[in-house]
Amino acid sequence: MTKILNRSWLAILLLVVISAGTMQAQLPVRVGYFPNISHPQALVGKAQGAFERSLSPGYRVEWKQFNAGPSVIEAIFAGALDLAYIGPSPTLNGYIQSHGDALRVVAGACSGGASLVVREGANIHKVSDFHGKRIASPQLGNTQDVALRSWLHSQGLATVDKGGDVQVLPLANPDQLTLFLKGEIDAAWAPEPWATRLIDEGHGRLFLDERKLWPNGQFVTALLIVRTDFLHQHPEVVRQWLRTHVELTDWIKAHPDEAKREMNNEIQKDTGKALPPAEMNEAFSRLTPTWDPLRSTMAASAQASVAAGLLHKLPDLSGLYDLTLLNQVLTEKNKKVIR
Repeated sequence: MTKILNRSWLAILLLVVISAGTMQAQLPVRVGYFPNISHPQALVGKAQGAFERSLSPGYRVEWKQFNAGPSVIEAIFAGALDLAYIGPSPTLNGYIQSHGDALRVVAGACSGGASLVVREGANIHKVSDFHGKRIASPQLGNTQDVALRSWLHSQGLATVDKGGDVQVLPLANPDQLTLFLKGEIDAAWAPEPWATRLIDEGHGRLFLDERKLWPNGQFVTALLIVRTDFLHQHPEVVRQWLRTHVELTDWIKAHPDEAKREMNNEIQKDTGKALPPAEMNEAFSRLTPTWDPLRSTMAASAQASVAAGLLHKLPDLSGLYDLTLLNQVLTEKNKKVIR
């Protein structure tokens, strides 16, 4: 009997050692995202644990929160991120800065969901009223920053650094709301849900919904990118991620009320404050989840970056996209592939 017990304890000990070794051997899949509803698949997937369930046993997900895209690109360059939900302008800049080596776009994530909001007491009623005003964007070179600078240029307005009188202030989204309430900034070009928060909590007014600047109201707000080395080394992981990404996109569209609740719970965890239901409904109404990267709008964003002086010339974007795995997933699901 003693020998049997000893063998049983040895077997249990062996299983514990093997299990511990397996857990230690798990490769982290490090994923960047923002607590913005323009990253719907990330927020809902994180809430549901959907991506964790979809990956092979040898991998685990590590979520990393960011405020704006340029910081994500720095982490990609440093090898500290493997996948990320991010806007088109930082993606473009990262691709150019790395001479096309650092990253690939593997899917779209969101269309729409960005607006120019003005403070009620700033006396801004028409375009010319922006002369001498202070306008915030989330970060220098991020997607809304480029959109803002491009729009100002198209309206004949120049920023201070270009010899004009409009100040563009890169500020984290929560800081924008604080300074809005203090009257220290006059307007902000912000993603959702921050644009709606500026309107409802900051007593601001919607001056321009960015969808009005684009054909059919569609423009890419968020993409799913992958570090190139990770894509080459772990294509099956990326394929599994994309399969879940597509499934979540469908689920969010089919279950918008549940999706909004789950996104709101994640926003509360990440920022300390959930959105009132009315704000969430308003913010979500301005965007559309998608897996289509809307490549034509990325090309337009590149042109906007040149016009705003953030790029010297139009880049060659032929190597930016790798939609092979996405199209395999779409084919599996009898959906139209992306050309």
